Amino acid sequence: MVSKDGRGSRYQVSGGAVLHGSVRISGSANAALASMCAALLTDETVVLENVPAVSDIDSLASLLVHLGATVDRPHPNRIEINASKVGTLQAPIDLVSENRASFQVMGPLLSRHGFAALPPPGGDVIGQRPIAVHLDGFEAMGATIDRVGEHYQARAPKGLVGTRIFADYPSVSGTQNVMLAATLARGKTTIVNAATEPEVQAIATLLNSMGASISGVGTQVITVEGVDRLQGTTFALVPDRIEAGTFAIAAAMTGGDVELVQAPVTVMDAMITKLRAAGAIVEARESSLRVTAGSRLLPVGFQALPYPGLPTDLHAPMGALLTQADGVSIIHERVFDNRMLYVDELRKMGAEIVSTGSSAIVSGPTPLHGARTRAVDVRAGAAVLLAGLAASGTTVVDDIYHLDRKYECLDEKLRALGAELERV
Repeated sequence: MVSKDGRGSRYQVSGGAVLHGSVRISGSANAALASMCAALLTDETVVLENVPAVSDIDSLASLLVHLGATVDRPHPNRIEINASKVGTLQAPIDLVSENRASFQVMGPLLSRHGFAALPPPGGDVIGQRPIAVHLDGFEAMGATIDRVGEHYQARAPKGLVGTRIFADYPSVSGTQNVMLAATLARGKTTIVNAATEPEVQAIATLLNSMGASISGVGTQVITVEGVDRLQGTTFALVPDRIEAGTFAIAAAMTGGDVELVQAPVTVMDAMITKLRAAGAIVEARESSLRVTAGSRLLPVGFQALPYPGLPTDLHAPMGALLTQADGVSIIHERVFDNRMLYVDELRKMGAEIVSTGSSAIVSGPTPLHGARTRAVDVRAGAAVLLAGLAASGTTVVDDIYHLDRKYECLDEKLRALGAELERV
């Protein structure tokens, strides 16, 4: 479990440090959450390895225990889940409201038990993330969906039936949830306009190791042949590409030289391309990435897009980097409509950023100075923390519980690279 509660805690960052050394990239937090939900599909034990010790894992584990599963953690990075005694099929608001991934228990519960009731999911305030892809997919497979008070109730007493489903949007969590439900449905389910993100590929690989029959993984058309039952498995999670991107940006932004050990290089093409365009020296090896700052940072334009585009989760950290580039950079956000919340926090530090709707114009290089800021969401928190490393003076980052949700031992890893920060 995460030992520190970030609520009421803050980071105090002394700027000016140049990051050097190596850092090991943790397992993917987003892939871990969907994998934990997949464990609900079998009465045998599912063992997950390379699990990051972050608070989102803890909150989802609490939900699984509430449902009746046993969740053991013999090691901070290993989780053993057995859902043979799951009997509660309704989730309380307090266990769903802060972790959007919690809604992904609906697909497994509905498929295996014929019923699930969950409130709308919570999470970051980065914009509308409708759950229509989830609910429409369940309905297409024969479920009845009703809104009863604060809960969505899904019923399929005779089981789900495979069908062809078109997703209005290639939602990562929606694709995962429908895919989870389809594994035990009767017949074949085809998901058209499916998300292709590495985290979707990871959950499909896990399900296949449990006995599912899923093809088309990594494409926009996924086919799931329903099976009668799934079994337990042991599965190692893929490295976290967003954490890797955050440290890569930190190296370039501070004029540093950092090796990212166990970086998922093959799924980081967009990040690597943009860092090189910005003047950084990026050496990609089979399972590591070395990022060295160039002589100066150059302006670049980018769009935050679904995979294989530059991840929206790296938009805010990239925005922080570009405040130090020599020229004007233009950013377009194509995924979430409220991703620009980080802009006001960077302005407190002297950044020159103009945001208009889903776009931002960043002028640089701007001397950043220490200020009191907030982590208004996970990735905005990463952006102001990186800005604090490059700023003069002391920066305070409040509400760092957001960072605890996705980044494992973030302060310890940064200090090991030479950063001066403490958790207060």
